[in-house]
Amino acid sequence: MKKIYAVNGSPRRNGNTAEVLRHALRGAGDAGAETGLIELGELAFSGCLSCFGCKLKGGTSYGKCALRDDLTPVLEKLLESDGIVFGTPIYFGGETGLFRNFIERLFFAPLRYDAEHSSLTPKKFPVAFVYTMNVTPEQMEQIRYADRLRMLQAFAGRLFGGKTPEILYVCDTFQFSDYAKYDAPLFDIAHKAQVRRDQFPADCQKAFELGRRLASGAL
Repeated sequence: MKKIYAVNGSPRRNGNTAEVLRHALRGAGDAGAETGLIELGELAFSGCLSCFGCKLKGGTSYGKCALRDDLTPVLEKLLESDGIVFGTPIYFGGETGLFRNFIERLFFAPLRYDAEHSSLTPKKFPVAFVYTMNVTPEQMEQIRYADRLRMLQAFAGRLFGGKTPEILYVCDTFQFSDYAKYDAPLFDIAHKAQVRRDQFPADCQKAFELGRRLASGAL
């Protein structure tokens, strides 16, 4: 049975990112895969410390992260999986710090310093990225978020399978359960409620379909 994991790069366990990822895993499960959701916010870990233990010829950690903390068994599990859905909110134009620290550890260790930037990952598998954000699709286009996020996607394709990862952008998300309680006059509360009611379920359905394709080998 295939094992498909989703990684939640949001500090919220029940926020927008987590909800979309759960739908992706339901789709993978519907396709017959065993699934698991990894909550980075529950783990105590750091980003890369630049120790280069993963690059030391003949070293015990060659090709894998030498640090030992809560993330260590997670990295081992992910590298033996059959597919990963990475999820993160967009904070100040990029991935969360939590997610970035995780990516440094997962991506750098198996990346060879050779002309091809080849991969030492033990197996190949498809990956996908889910991004949730407060801005509208039009604002996302104006800010050129897709261009800003493309580098990690390219590395993921190179490291884990050679294919371009599938991307799902979830825009104009509902940040507060009650906007009236927060100092956020920028937002039209009625508009936010309408998007939450009509668009967010459609985005979750897209995530379900993405997870199903990931598990069925269609990606």
